[in-house]
Amino acid sequence: MFEIDRYTESQRALIAILRNAPDWPDLYHLLGDAALWETAQENHVAPIIAHVLQECPILEDIPAHWHYIHEETSDRISAYLEELDRVAAHLSEEKISLVVLKNGGIARGIYPCPGCCPMGDIDTLVEKRHFRQAHKILLSEGYHFEFRSPLEQADLKSAEEGGGTEYWKTLPNGEKFWFELQWRPVAGRWIRPDQEPPAEELMARSISISGTAVRLLSPEDNLLQVALHTAKHSYVRAPGFRLHLDVERIVRAYPSLNWDIFVERVLTLQVKTAVYFSLLIPRELFNTPIPDGVLAQLSPPTWKKTMITYWLNRVGLFNPDEPKFSNIEYILFVTLLYDDISGLWRSIFPERDWMRKRYGFSTMVKLPYYYLRRLFDLAFRRVNT
Repeated sequence: MFEIDRYTESQRALIAILRNAPDWPDLYHLLGDAALWETAQENHVAPIIAHVLQECPILEDIPAHWHYIHEETSDRISAYLEELDRVAAHLSEEKISLVVLKNGGIARGIYPCPGCCPMGDIDTLVEKRHFRQAHKILLSEGYHFEFRSPLEQADLKSAEEGGGTEYWKTLPNGEKFWFELQWRPVAGRWIRPDQEPPAEELMARSISISGTAVRLLSPEDNLLQVALHTAKHSYVRAPGFRLHLDVERIVRAYPSLNWDIFVERVLTLQVKTAVYFSLLIPRELFNTPIPDGVLAQLSPPTWKKTMITYWLNRVGLFNPDEPKFSNIEYILFVTLLYDDISGLWRSIFPERDWMRKRYGFSTMVKLPYYYLRRLFDLAFRRVNT
């Protein structure tokens, strides 16, 4: 379905290495180190490729840049995880549970090598009732409340309404560390709040990680959360190609994952189209063991599947830092990810109570104005709406 043959030799080599194809060492020698290094860097997977090269018994004297990138990433991510443990311990003292999400959760509770989990921040989840107290604790621990996006202001009230806050601090090793605190597990501007599993349910089903107060989503919830996160990034926007390893790692970590429960939750949240492609792409790229029956239950209509696949092939799964969509193209693409027209309508025009809480107006006379404002936000602002 995805036209892998159209990718460059070095891009196909990345796929072969990450799916552990038997001929990948031959591809590496034919391609040459420089081309593979450049492509791995462009797609933010150089530390992951480095680990595979280092562990290959038939490769000798691989260039030093592979050793350096893996060691640097391992040291940085280990420092992130140590700080995460420290924050979770402080929150636990106040009876606040902290769940680590996405790649941070994979690095802390699933995947054994921190050098193979490159990321720029740590995303965490708390119950909404604990959000402001957790905010105070982070400030007391030396964190600075600041958003990386210049479009967002560090205002606690609006940040809380939007679903989360961002903080940074300088770690003892000199690293600037970004920490996200959320009560919405996905918080995408095109993902309706009612399409996200409630944080309270996720927290109740979360599992402990040995040796830390940090918690991890249950296997089924974890897979659903990363699948929605991948869809939020339109499958191709940064970090793009690397993002699909999240599904790959979770599925392989839990061979007894309950697919019936997973599918039931996807259908309940009416996100089968978005999740379908989040599962299909890693299965085609990495041979991720996702059952045919699961994909069959989540498959969208043929016309929609054809259109989305065509669009993803056109923009490509690689080079995530390149422009992928204009604003209009992005809107059109995302409209295809809704399971039906009623879901799209409810996303653009949420219920009145949600609008009042989100935008903070008191009288319903202002509702038409704020619907217009929401349309503008959805079309032009890269922030939570």
